[in-house]
Amino acid sequence: MPHIITRNASSVEQNWLNDLANAISDPIQLLNSLKIDPTPWAEGLAARKLFALRVPMSFVDRMEVGNPHDPLLRQVLPLAEEFEVHPGYSQDPLDEQDNAIPGLLHKYKNRALMIVKGGCAVNCRYCFRRHFPYQNNQGGKRNWQIALDYVADQPEINEIILSGGDPLMAKDSEMAWLIDAIAAIPHIKRLRIHSRLPVVLPARITPELCQRLAETRLQTVLVTHINHANEINGELKQAMQALKQANVTLLNQGVLLKGVNDTVEAQTKLSEALFDAGILPYYLHVLDRVQGAAHFMVDDHTARQLMAGLMENVSGYLVPKLTREIGGRRSKTPLDLHLE
Repeated sequence: MPHIITRNASSVEQNWLNDLANAISDPIQLLNSLKIDPTPWAEGLAARKLFALRVPMSFVDRMEVGNPHDPLLRQVLPLAEEFEVHPGYSQDPLDEQDNAIPGLLHKYKNRALMIVKGGCAVNCRYCFRRHFPYQNNQGGKRNWQIALDYVADQPEINEIILSGGDPLMAKDSEMAWLIDAIAAIPHIKRLRIHSRLPVVLPARITPELCQRLAETRLQTVLVTHINHANEINGELKQAMQALKQANVTLLNQGVLLKGVNDTVEAQTKLSEALFDAGILPYYLHVLDRVQGAAHFMVDDHTARQLMAGLMENVSGYLVPKLTREIGGRRSKTPLDLHLE
């Protein structure tokens, strides 16, 4: 078992907590920091009332100064299109909001998903859970224990997925409690953590967290959420290396987004950059039809063409599975098998 050298845990954890506390929540401040005139965007900035703006400076630092169409900025900047109501889009596109157990979704036979925390370090404008009732799914040990008691009575479940919000919004002490509690359930083999926090705040990958992941009996997978090669910097690569030393398998899932990564070139650069960082491309999701995000939609024909071009440019192991999720189905649906 690898040994992760630890430093003062409280001071290390405070680094990412400070960065989180200093995240930008005012879109005018965001645009000013990038030397972009906010005047042309004034109408759209009010969309922060529909879904709050939140973006850490670590992520802002990777945006191109002076470019209002920067692919990272586009993912977080409120736009006027969010006020448009589109048929076929809903506030619960995956039929998740009637879950019987607070903070637990058991949609798939062998795995259950826990809503660990309702908050995120960054609010992505295309988020399929932007309308999710987190107030009814509070993240804390009481609800976690209720969820785990259910899991303990379901021997067909062998994998727990930690999601949110973002599960790594939980502090190291909370993560330690949760990892140990999951490992205490004999039929659980794997722990999967879906998180954007290591991307926007690489400092979140603390030595204490890595040590806990290295010590658990569970096979551990971290699924990052990276949509564009520009999101990958040196700090992220260092964080991923620390996780690999803790025997964590690294996968990535992205979302196909109009104006962000909807070109063969963008997807090619993303797959190459992911593998350079030690992360294997896993899923590329077409947009979930959530109200407020229709302007990000890429149609199926374009998506298929894009994937064909990607397959010509990279090795097969660098091609993510193009898929969509449909509410009520017990697995994801590969796009090439789905007819509309």
